[in-house]
Amino acid sequence: MHPAFSVIAFTTLSGAGYGVLALAGLGLLAPLLGAPSPSPLALSVMLATGLALATVGLLSSTFHLGKPLRAWRAFSQWRTSWLSREGVMAVLVYLPALALLGLLVPAAIGRGEDVPAALTAALGAALALLSLATVACTAMIYASLKPIPAWGHRLVVPAYLLFGLQGGLALASGVAAFDDGRMGAGLLVAAALPGFVLAAVKGRYWRAIDTTPLPVTRGDAVGLPGREVRVFERPHTEGNYITREMGFVLARKHAKALRRLAIALFAVMPVLLAALALGFEQAVLPLALLAIASVLLGAFVERWLFFAQARHVVGLYY
Repeated sequence: MHPAFSVIAFTTLSGAGYGVLALAGLGLLAPLLGAPSPSPLALSVMLATGLALATVGLLSSTFHLGKPLRAWRAFSQWRTSWLSREGVMAVLVYLPALALLGLLVPAAIGRGEDVPAALTAALGAALALLSLATVACTAMIYASLKPIPAWGHRLVVPAYLLFGLQGGLALASGVAAFDDGRMGAGLLVAAALPGFVLAAVKGRYWRAIDTTPLPVTRGDAVGLPGREVRVFERPHTEGNYITREMGFVLARKHAKALRRLAIALFAVMPVLLAALALGFEQAVLPLALLAIASVLLGAFVERWLFFAQARHVVGLYY
């Protein structure tokens, strides 16, 4: 499949945005477990950052549409379309997020009254659930497409959620580092942990798509199932929409190099930066910013591979 920049940017940025929104929501539930809650200022920055990334990601996705002004029509198909469900969930996320900003910003600048813990906890729980549901719906858009077998792998949805979590933790570490170096270092360590799981998940996924043949043959593509069909002439004289969008070819040696680069960025670098943060607490902020860049770039490379290596069965005919 053609790796469109707009879609890759959308899934990368919005995934991290919803990840930090989910963490902000969970942070508001911390007092219920006897743990300290982040400060209103830190929560406000996390909410604003998450909303900004999610909004930029959603807007970038419209550039891949043939007629962006008709994007609103997708909301009506929520009963059958994961794209529509994603749109509905993405809009619903704004409700608790904006409500929490309205409650927390005055408290952060010292002009608001004490916010009821029960209210913020309820809004935080709703925000966390809706944010995770939005990321899951995004993953299901691709996982539900049967003509692209690589996207139907059972690890696609967990990988999307893990990338969102890691991006959210990296962003949260940057926010915390402004106020509390120790907390920032702790979150940086937490951001490194999903990288190990992601490396294992993506390694297994890549092995699967490398070794699993397509479930159909060229004979099926031309209406002769069960027969061996060979191509002696191309079915077209020049490129067309299908060959451009669904016939992208990536050399195996380039794919391996990009896979190693992705793992280095989202798995290895966060560990090294977290180790440095534990040893040099005064340098947590720049280390956290480097971790954010590394995690997002690693997710971007992985997402490019996710599209570039996906083979549409229509390629059997073309």
